[in-house]
Amino acid sequence: MRDTPDDDIHPLFHGAPKATEFRKLRKRIIRNVREAIEHYGMVQPGARWLVCLSGGKDSYTLLAALYELQWRGLLPVDILACNLDQGQPGFPATVLPEFLSRMGVPHRIEYQDTYSIVVDKVPAGRTYCALCSRLRRGNLYRIAREEGCSAVVLGHHRDDILETFFMNLFHGGRLATMPPKLVNEEGDLFVYRPLAHVAEADCEAFARAMNYPIIPCDLCGSQDGLQRMQVKQILDGWEKNSPGRRQVMFRALMNARPSHLLDPKLFDFAGLTLGSREFDANAGEIPRLD
Repeated sequence: MRDTPDDDIHPLFHGAPKATEFRKLRKRIIRNVREAIEHYGMVQPGARWLVCLSGGKDSYTLLAALYELQWRGLLPVDILACNLDQGQPGFPATVLPEFLSRMGVPHRIEYQDTYSIVVDKVPAGRTYCALCSRLRRGNLYRIAREEGCSAVVLGHHRDDILETFFMNLFHGGRLATMPPKLVNEEGDLFVYRPLAHVAEADCEAFARAMNYPIIPCDLCGSQDGLQRMQVKQILDGWEKNSPGRRQVMFRALMNARPSHLLDPKLFDFAGLTLGSREFDANAGEIPRLD
């Protein structure tokens, strides 16, 4: 990396704190984002990315990290920032367009009142998140196609991925989570999550230190009591009792051993014979149960 003042990288870094602690934080975030992009093969030179911004701490961190990597010549893609205003009551519609214009970031602001649809369709007492997410995703895919983008880039971080894994484990009866890279159902767009290796606490610390104009994520009033919040509280408790537990669990998601699970679609248990040594190339030795 070039040795240069943070302010020279991009207006997004103007006024960055000079403290050593912040510099270490920024470098850690950039390293983790670069690692995820390279590890999961996200870069196609000359591609155009639709980077989705909610105005929360995660999306600001994502945008800044991508611009720094682009400035350093490590991300040869075209970036178009996008905010989808879904019509939630109290949403400060001018915050993001003013911020992005001031930062010189190419952007598109789209208004689609999906909130009214969700309120009309979701029964009283139920949470809005599932339908809201589907409507948002459909609109973002449409915008990406209209703008000639090959990828929709989202700001989900490491903790989001862990929480989703445990939600599926506890409530969905499956081992699955948000993948860092996937192809949409239509097969014409990639979906990337470059913050996959970044801790939520780092996003929080970075966005706050940079004094970005953060928009709250609870405008719809449907967040209290969600299964995700319950899972988050469980993970917070584990982390408090054993610091570093989140990172250990995240590494486990990168180290799956099909022969040590129970899914016959992933591993041929029926075909396993005595004396076989090629039972699972990724599993290592079968543990002895002496």
